Amino acid sequence: MAAPLSKACEAIERSIRARVPPMLTDLYQFTMAYAYWNSGRHNEPAVFELFFRENPFGGGFSLFSGVHDCLLFLRNFRFTEEDVEYLRSVLPPTTNPAFFQFLRELDCSGVTLRAVPEATVVFARVPLMEVDGPLAVVQLLETSLLCLVNYASLVCSNAARFRLAAGPDRKLLELGLRRAQGPDGGLTASRYTHIGGFDMTSNVQAGFLFGIPVAGTMAHSYVTSFSSLEEVWPQTLLPADGEKDPIDLISLTKGLLGRLCELLGAEPAKIHEGELAAFLSYAIAYPGNFLPVIDSYSVSCSGLLNFCAVAMALIELGHQPRGVRLDSGDLCRQSVEVRRVFKHCAKQFSVPVFESLIIVGTNNISEQSMMELSKKENEINVVGVGTHLVTCTRQPSLGCVYKLVEVRGSPRMKFSEDPEKSTVPGKKAVYRLLDSEGHPLMDLLCLSEEPPPLAGQTLRCYPLGQEAHLAVTPTQVTCLRQEVWTIVPPQCSNITT
Repeated sequence: MAAPLSKACEAIERSIRARVPPMLTDLYQFTMAYAYWNSGRHNEPAVFELFFRENPFGGGFSLFSGVHDCLLFLRNFRFTEEDVEYLRSVLPPTTNPAFFQFLRELDCSGVTLRAVPEATVVFARVPLMEVDGPLAVVQLLETSLLCLVNYASLVCSNAARFRLAAGPDRKLLELGLRRAQGPDGGLTASRYTHIGGFDMTSNVQAGFLFGIPVAGTMAHSYVTSFSSLEEVWPQTLLPADGEKDPIDLISLTKGLLGRLCELLGAEPAKIHEGELAAFLSYAIAYPGNFLPVIDSYSVSCSGLLNFCAVAMALIELGHQPRGVRLDSGDLCRQSVEVRRVFKHCAKQFSVPVFESLIIVGTNNISEQSMMELSKKENEINVVGVGTHLVTCTRQPSLGCVYKLVEVRGSPRMKFSEDPEKSTVPGKKAVYRLLDSEGHPLMDLLCLSEEPPPLAGQTLRCYPLGQEAHLAVTPTQVTCLRQEVWTIVPPQCSNITT
């Protein structure tokens, strides 16, 4: 259960205020703002565009994310007295004191933000955000806006690639908090991987703030902390209906374990007693959420047998175990063997619940290994992904940029020794042209004063950086960007994308 909407909304906004204050920016933003102010240009109307130059991970798309956080940042953009005094200490002593009063009174009420909706499929070099407002203010926003959308879009896109590799049916669990680049990276990853296609997270704070389903049971440390059955306490468990006396779960499980060993031809001497104790202790604490990791010692010789015995004991008492987690070795091969044993137990012990037990696979999963897993025979229902998901190991940054395209209604263009870094001048409108089946044909950039393209009308389009043109006749035309900020919203629930 997530926090109530109003409380969660307040918590998210507090989080943004704490993590992304106006001071979270580069010093040169303030030096430029002062130079604009000193020359009397700080209120000149200006337009900046935010975009990235290449699609990430060598792929063909990205998912644009972070818009909601940008809106909360704009809403709370105010310098405190402490901020201003620090800036006074780091800017040159010749700085006009009136500039600091200007900063004290600054906010984003004069800014207009047009953006692609959250989690929209987008492509390289398309302006995803347009920031329109007083020159000094929109200049000061640059670094923070880039910080808010760069990683969010990258990790959301990475999650979408994992989802495509996994297919539509397999559940995906994000568990990268401990491997993330700091607490903020971990929280951002949990939020935007969920938007990108993951079903659950292990991150409790993300569940609280964003309503993402949370999942998790035990680690190997819990299993290895036990060494004998004498450490299990309490040793009894009430039946699920609560109408009978507590049952000695250890005795019930040991009897079932003996029968299992006979059925499967297993060697009782190889079964780890400490592991069995850990499973029993956890099952007594959480009889309805029993899903242990079974590879602490040996899956086939100990972990699987111990799980099956405890699970059958729970079933006899009316409880329903959930399944197992595999965290090492050949996950595909092991999952097939685990499923075979589950089906055998279901038949021989008349426990149909065993037919629906889930198998979770976690073992340093990458996009490549996810694709390989999907091609092999396996019985894995849920895949947990951490390091390669949240750290985006194949590409550490999306490379979004924020470029000036207009001042006082006059187009501005950056030339460069590297043609790829040249910008397209002028304030623009962005349209997505679609075919008769609703599939995108292309994104069309036009100057804002040009008439919009019409469905059914043939257009002559010039791809960026090419001289040859294309003739395109769209069946549908949509305006890709929306105006998402014009005035200070009265309440958090009004900030939507």
